Amino acid sequence: MVTGASSGIGREYALQLAAAGYDVILVSNREEENRQVADEIARRCGVAAWPLYADLAEEGAAERIHAATEARGWQVGVLVCNAGMLRFGLFTDENPATIAALVTLHCTTPAQLCRLYGADMRARGHGRILVMSSATAWMPYPTIAAYAATKSFLRSFARALHDELHDAGVCVTAVFPGAVDTPFYRLDAAWRRRLVRWGVMSTPREVAKKGLRALFRGRSRCIPGLFTKTCVFLCRLLPPAVIRAILRLKAVQRLL
Repeated sequence: MVTGASSGIGREYALQLAAAGYDVILVSNREEENRQVADEIARRCGVAAWPLYADLAEEGAAERIHAATEARGWQVGVLVCNAGMLRFGLFTDENPATIAALVTLHCTTPAQLCRLYGADMRARGHGRILVMSSATAWMPYPTIAAYAATKSFLRSFARALHDELHDAGVCVTAVFPGAVDTPFYRLDAAWRRRLVRWGVMSTPREVAKKGLRALFRGRSRCIPGLFTKTCVFLCRLLPPAVIRAILRLKAVQRLL
């Protein structure tokens, strides 16, 4: 099962799992796109690909998804919690409803999915769970304060769950990508190509490939790419005064 599977990294996770021979359940709130991706995967990979509509930012989404798979007799051996949203700007300018949706999408629903499917995997004695966090989980990140905080929750949660379930035969891996070439970023195509070429930005295919490799090797975490690893290390050393100085730059202000 892959959440947020209709585009971006989620689509790549679903494609690569299907290419490895897995039947896949694609969960998304974009019903038509999700159906198209499922048809494409079934055609290209010769596996079963089932689209499942769900809005993971709604309360109770995890319980409804689990009930739907139980009713259909679908057994989930690999769970990829990938769905996410990113908005830049000052936290005090954000719509309260958007903040609530983001917290539900990034924290509540993944935790409940892991609770439900993790219990099933533990009972069977095997299973794998991949949790998509972010490089921003390693430090407070102004202009995406709520996003970074939720990703920090996933970082701590996934590591604790990894240790809880390890002896039961269930591996939990957290993935911490930096910037990825997806529509999250308001950049034109030329700039995105440059950033990918320079290694500043990763492709969805690259992130999914490295994340799945770490998952199937039983690792507790994966930070894809040398540039991202370097940024994570350096950002943890930056004092708050430096961060505030960066925020005052005109180029940064234009992004807010």
